[in-house]
Amino acid sequence: MSRIVIFGAGGRAGRAVAAEARQRGHRVTAVVRDPARHVDLAADEVLAGDVTDPADVARVAAGHDAAVNASADLAADPATFFPAAAQALLDGLARARVDRLVTVGLASVLDTASGTPLMDTPGYPQEYRSFYLGHAAGTAELRAAATDLDWLVLSPAGDFDHAAGRTGLHRVAAADAASRISYPDFAVAVLDEIENPARRHVHLGVEAG
Repeated sequence: MSRIVIFGAGGRAGRAVAAEARQRGHRVTAVVRDPARHVDLAADEVLAGDVTDPADVARVAAGHDAAVNASADLAADPATFFPAAAQALLDGLARARVDRLVTVGLASVLDTASGTPLMDTPGYPQEYRSFYLGHAAGTAELRAAATDLDWLVLSPAGDFDHAAGRTGLHRVAAADAASRISYPDFAVAVLDEIENPARRHVHLGVEAG
């Protein structure tokens, strides 16, 4: 049994990861902006915290074995929020001596089998491009860091299947707009990488297996 701290635990991905972690017997600390709004979370403790504040990250992560970052602030500038979160996690998790981080990424910035980022393929929606680029900037902060943090970015290879349930199966895949994975199966992939870290310092896509 490990202690896992989940930033952004109130969102759909964060909730799925928390539920999977609890199902496997881990102790879960859910970090959200307003705990009063998330009394139904599958967590041993729900704390208020700011993922862009290194001191806050260190405070809530102390005593944990691994961290998951599923946070997003849709009201913030993506170009500011995602790099700030990455920097705060690098700093705060080091202070808390947490050495494994799995971040929920975005398929849009993942490479397709041809090596082209999904967001640059013909017909891909461009109205949220600033959000895509913000995610990419956050991952770039992780890649550029001289750190002992064992980080991994996982995203759907395409998108989430909002209706599908848990099969427990998943596989690594290049970006593909048609690819799908359920939230519960995505959570399985995240927990598998926490329990048995096999990949590090890379952004990978996963799809239904």
